[in-house]
Amino acid sequence: MTATDVARLAGVSQSAVSRVFTPGASVSPAMAERVRAVAEELGYRPNALARSLITGRTRIVGLVVGYLENPFYPEVLEALSSALEARGYHILVFHAANGEGVADVERVVGEIMDYQVDGLVTASVHLSDGIVARCRAAGLPVVLFNRGLPGSGLSSVTSANRAGGAAVAQFLVASGHRRIAHISGLQTASTGLDRWEGFRAALNAAGLAVHALEEGGFDRERAGMAARALMTGPVPPDAIFVANDHMALGVLDELRHGMGIDVPGEVSIVGYDDVPAAAWKAYDLTTVRQPVDRMVAAAVDLIVSEIEGGAAPGRVIEVAARLVLRGSARVPGDIEK
Repeated sequence: MTATDVARLAGVSQSAVSRVFTPGASVSPAMAERVRAVAEELGYRPNALARSLITGRTRIVGLVVGYLENPFYPEVLEALSSALEARGYHILVFHAANGEGVADVERVVGEIMDYQVDGLVTASVHLSDGIVARCRAAGLPVVLFNRGLPGSGLSSVTSANRAGGAAVAQFLVASGHRRIAHISGLQTASTGLDRWEGFRAALNAAGLAVHALEEGGFDRERAGMAARALMTGPVPPDAIFVANDHMALGVLDELRHGMGIDVPGEVSIVGYDDVPAAAWKAYDLTTVRQPVDRMVAAAVDLIVSEIEGGAAPGRVIEVAARLVLRGSARVPGDIEK
């Protein structure tokens, strides 16, 4: 069945049929209902590939994600897919096995470009200067999600990571902690670095230095080992800020079940992201909530405006995050959960 067959039986023009199946096109509700009814009766489906050859647009946005083991990203993936579909786009997902590995990311970005996507969103992926130049040369809009790349000229959306890290430090100091340690993320990740800088600066402003620093690399098992090293040192910390929840959940498992340590009686633990498991009673993790819906909405607005309106890249959006108090950290007497 073709669009011509649908048009003839529905008593409309072929262009009207095309408008009915074009997201965002102007068409009356009555006409759309009539055309869709005839199309369903005939078993007609529009040929998206043929349309893309005519329009030069695929209405597909590529997504490169490098950290799917982190439960924050499946939530982001679902929200991005829904938000883009509401704007008439679909996503083509590629996984970079090592989001920080330049060669693997270059390979994945090249494969995505072969599909003639209209735009590219990257999540927890490091883009080299070469990849940025390649996308710019191809005229491909790119938006970074939960990662910034200063000086690249690319648009990005993150939470206010420095402010979030500072809020953790201020909360722990107000709770009476003085030996406050940090388990960091990757040194190449802007998100982890910004959280660390905000955290350290707020501690310094309170007259404290970071008690100890261990690198967790955004890896759950490695973070658990880092927590063990901290707690078996000569002067263990009385609080640990962990750079994301994926690691913080591993830290809680290691301390509570691997070492028999009372959390928060002996040490308070604070994470960052507020993944669904953070609210489970088994973890009850105090953490900074990244506002996924608002971050996704901002990213979709950026990529669609660059695709459709030719908006200039380079816009940097930081969405405010907030501290969520639960049972893994001691709370000052004048603060309620």
